[in-house]
Amino acid sequence: MNYSIIIPVYNRPEEVEELLESLKDQHYQDFEVLIVEDGSQVPCREVVERYADILPVRYFQKDNEGPGPTRNYGAERAEGEYLLFFDSDCLIPRGYLGEVDRELLQKRVDAFGGPDASHPSFKPIQKAISYSMTSFFTTGGIRGGKEKMDRFYPRSFNMGITREVFLATGGFSRLRFGEDLDFSIRIIRQGYTTRLFPGAFVYHKRRTNFRQFFKQVYNSGIARINLHKRHKGTLKLVHLLPALFTLGSLLLMLLAFFNICFLFPLLIFALLILVDASLQYKSLRIGMFSIAAGFIQLFGYGLGFMKAFRKRILMNKKEFHAYERNFYD
Repeated sequence: MNYSIIIPVYNRPEEVEELLESLKDQHYQDFEVLIVEDGSQVPCREVVERYADILPVRYFQKDNEGPGPTRNYGAERAEGEYLLFFDSDCLIPRGYLGEVDRELLQKRVDAFGGPDASHPSFKPIQKAISYSMTSFFTTGGIRGGKEKMDRFYPRSFNMGITREVFLATGGFSRLRFGEDLDFSIRIIRQGYTTRLFPGAFVYHKRRTNFRQFFKQVYNSGIARINLHKRHKGTLKLVHLLPALFTLGSLLLMLLAFFNICFLFPLLIFALLILVDASLQYKSLRIGMFSIAAGFIQLFGYGLGFMKAFRKRILMNKKEFHAYERNFYD
């Protein structure tokens, strides 16, 4: 068997059904699916059983440990030459596996990944969040999903790796946040090759409301400092930009009490997002939501980054994270 698709799940039966529905129509058929339930209170066993006659799918249950160990659990039971990891909130285009196979036949690589996109069926807030995570005006370039980056660091929502390299590198760590970047850093530092497959994209729903989105990006800011402490040299100047944006915005808002003109830079930034997102999605409503998503992303990441910088670098505290119960949100 060529590909084993591994999906960690926590209380998401509806998402699992949509994901399996998207996989059943793949043009390329040499694959299996492993659904690993990570201590869910709302299991998806019945959903998986409905697809047993349609897809080569297997279902597993385990105690709650977080996404990293859950992916490892699935990898230990997989039979494919390549292990593919998706999040449960992804939809997989029909041509995904065919595109991956074409890329690998053209040039073999140890680990790879693809970008994410917004599906037309997504809700306006989900589209706005997707925009903020991929836009040039926010942190899209920081996330490493562009061909121009010096190295490509696959992310676990859309990631592939050979079984051999997975075993050699030890798989995912027990980090609750940033575990995929930690894994990618170890893959690269141990001399293995990675590459972006631009055409192997998935539709990634991400968060369904701004509260969940804030928690995600706040944890991502903390994770960046935790990763720096684990892997010296991985913290780049570009990673400081959300924190600088947050500090600069707060300063401008404070100065605006004396002169409203100090808000003009923020208004111009908001206008750029509004125009760009509205044109991209052909919706003024999504453009408005994108302004909120963009500011939440930059402020959330920046605040988490600054808190971790103070605790871990200035005060030399031990590794920590926030919103522990929400690492699947």
